[in-house]
Amino acid sequence: MTITKTYFGTTAGAEVYLYTLTNELGYEVSIATYGAAITTLKVPDRNGVFGDIVLGYETLDDYVHNPRYLGASCIGRHANRIADGRFSLNGVDYQLGRNNGPNHLHGGFKGFDKRVWNATEDGNVLRLSYLSKDGEEGYPGNLEAFVDYRLSGNELSIEYRASTDRDTIVNLTNHSYFNLAGVGTILDHELTLNADSFTPVSSDLIPTGEIKAVTGTPMDFRNGRRIRSEVDYDHNFVLNNWDGTLRSAARLSESTTGRVLEVLTTQPGMQFYNGNFFDGSLIGKKGVAYEKYTGLCLEPQHFPDAPNHPNFPSTILRPGEQYNQKTTLRFSSG
Repeated sequence: MTITKTYFGTTAGAEVYLYTLTNELGYEVSIATYGAAITTLKVPDRNGVFGDIVLGYETLDDYVHNPRYLGASCIGRHANRIADGRFSLNGVDYQLGRNNGPNHLHGGFKGFDKRVWNATEDGNVLRLSYLSKDGEEGYPGNLEAFVDYRLSGNELSIEYRASTDRDTIVNLTNHSYFNLAGVGTILDHELTLNADSFTPVSSDLIPTGEIKAVTGTPMDFRNGRRIRSEVDYDHNFVLNNWDGTLRSAARLSESTTGRVLEVLTTQPGMQFYNGNFFDGSLIGKKGVAYEKYTGLCLEPQHFPDAPNHPNFPSTILRPGEQYNQKTTLRFSSG
């Protein structure tokens, strides 16, 4: 495997680089130090033709002004929504930025997706790191975060680690938008989710606290089916048999190319978002306007608004502990 480094641009006085990992099978992924964003991901179809399957931009400026988190592979400090941007920890109330209506989303106004990360090469591993200082976006504690990328065979693994000097909350995830055909919409992609239940939400997409069975609802993807457009999805699915070990959580396939993506994770939840907020106003790679349903996200993570629901798995991280999370994207064709 080879890693190449190219200059991508400068923002706020900080130089940003693209690191491209290429392996012996021809798989290729490019990662920007701005937002730890996956800018391209090239995998083969059933005929061995490689194509880019993630949405993204061609310039750094577009990533700086990136309202839909395209490519961001380390969303944080706490991914997803937190109601009213508020949570309590050790009897202390914390107020985070409200950057999504009345709520906090994906780390706030300047989350991890809007920071320039440090990068080092360690053999065949690209390692990005970022120090989130105490009080950044309202979060307590100095948090040191790392993201490691490995491209091995037909798999891209993303491993997250973090430690803190003060009790805090952490929930990191990948927010790449996938389109296995590379063009058109994802409505005819077939999705399977290893989830018997999901967390219902209110009108502003905040969990009610209920964990509900998917049986008899549009949330039932257990046997695999086309995504279609009858429902706009931005929901957390409760993955079966969560024990913190790496296991298969989702399978996505596209019939015209034969491409298949399997997502393995150590996390308890999977946010499935079908790109329903796209409206054609964002212009991506090759001048393509991203219309509704152009791409979808499969985001392994802890549940949305977890700090405010004691019945959800905890996202608290304390000094002396280490946050560990791993996601593997496994590709095949048929």
